[in-house]
Amino acid sequence: MPGYIDAFVHPIPRHQLDDYLQLLAEVARIWKQYGALDYQEFLGDDLYLEGTRSFTEVVSASETEVVLFGWVSFNSRETRNEANRKVAADPQIAELMAKSDTGFDPARMIYGGMQAIFPPPRQP
Repeated sequence: MPGYIDAFVHPIPRHQLDDYLQLLAEVARIWKQYGALDYQEFLGDDLYLEGTRSFTEVVSASETEVVLFGWVSFNSRETRNEANRKVAADPQIAELMAKSDTGFDPARMIYGGMQAIFPPPRQP
């Protein structure tokens, strides 16, 4: 069971979803190459619950955008830190982003590193 995840929520234009989906398999492969246990993303489907703020509201998504939620899981924060450093330095990421037209805007992404608390991660 992972002990740490990076979680994120972001919008992209609906008409660019297919381009974004084509990018995901390669991005997930690179994260796993550097120590991620898993990489998952989900398409928002039922984003409103009365009395709460929605992901759509938090990322200021328009009616022409979809909201994606994802996480990358790791054994530990230390493993995550090292993977983030390596991914950021990997030229494959820059090349993928440069050649893809996904509408991804990191300035609109909500992000956070999260430590597992329940169920407690198993100790090695």
